[in-house]
Amino acid sequence: MEKAFAYLPIGSLLFILFFITSCNGQVDANSPKDQATPSQSGTEIIGTPPPVGSYLDPVNDADLVSQYIRSIFQDSSGDYWFGPAGQSVARYNGKTLAYYSKAAFFEGNNSVGPDDYGNSVHAITEDKAGNIWFGTDHGAIKYDGTSFRSYTEKDGLTNTRVSRKSILSDQSGTIWVGTKGGVFQYNPAADSTGEQSFSLFQWLPPINVKDIMEDQDGNIWFASQNKGVFRYDARLSDGQGKAIKNITAKDGLGDNYAGGIAQDKMGNLWFTMKNGICRYDGQSFTTYTKKDGLGGSEIWGLYIEESGIIWITARGSTTRYDPSIPTTSPGAFTVFTPEDGLNCCVQSMYQDQSGRMWWGAGAGLFRFDGKRFYKVKQSGPW
Repeated sequence: MEKAFAYLPIGSLLFILFFITSCNGQVDANSPKDQATPSQSGTEIIGTPPPVGSYLDPVNDADLVSQYIRSIFQDSSGDYWFGPAGQSVARYNGKTLAYYSKAAFFEGNNSVGPDDYGNSVHAITEDKAGNIWFGTDHGAIKYDGTSFRSYTEKDGLTNTRVSRKSILSDQSGTIWVGTKGGVFQYNPAADSTGEQSFSLFQWLPPINVKDIMEDQDGNIWFASQNKGVFRYDARLSDGQGKAIKNITAKDGLGDNYAGGIAQDKMGNLWFTMKNGICRYDGQSFTTYTKKDGLGGSEIWGLYIEESGIIWITARGSTTRYDPSIPTTSPGAFTVFTPEDGLNCCVQSMYQDQSGRMWWGAGAGLFRFDGKRFYKVKQSGPW
């Protein structure tokens, strides 16, 4: 099941890294050393970790994986990928935490500046061939296990600002990339012959995409900043655009701003709005706001666990919602604040293959032990 998360752009961190041979890359000549450094827990640190204390609400802890982490993903081999804000990527394989250099990650992309906060990785996924895809402010990037390949304007991405959670590899193998100026599809055959490998998906308007998700029936959903949500049903595709359905506030969505999408096991679609969340059962909409039990009124993100638990982040709080409990019951909504261990600036949420939940926030990487959040540093506990 595709899960969705939306969050607001925060920050600028200088990420000077180097790419290592054990991760099939090249050493950054600007790095002070090219040897792996063991942490206190035995984790080897390869590359240069990002500096901390250099942005809004700095956290002066050099052992952080990164102060801001905008995306989290676990690939089919079990490796974790993290997208620190303003940097490139880091990978943890159970023994080594490797930081990749911007030069290697954005290889050949001349639009990337050394101090540009827009270097962030906002979306990570894996395709059927095992390639890892990254969505950045400077286009899409594919990692084939050996090297990184950047896709920009020259490859057909007329807009290179890839949005949050907006790279999808669907059941058929199609790669979708959502940007600030529309949705694009990847053509591997064209890529293999050196032709433009991305083309604009014509049946959508040039929307500012906030999220892309595939539902249980194979429909592709797109959340937009100000035009509601769109559903694409390829089975109805007739070349006339009839496969596209647009759902807006006038249909009951609650708000034309749709920041994120997720689907539960019952088939319900959940959308984030500016001031709450909305459930769509295919016929009607139900909205939930702060008055119903959410911890805040400025909603940032939504994530559904395999168990059905729904996490909602807002400015200043994170809410755990159990939809199996009536909303009028005290146990339906549990609100966590910074006093419970997780600071307010949540950038990403992710559930790994073993069922553990991860958070990337404004003070590092976090896990949840069932009661409180705790910080995962370079030295662990992983």
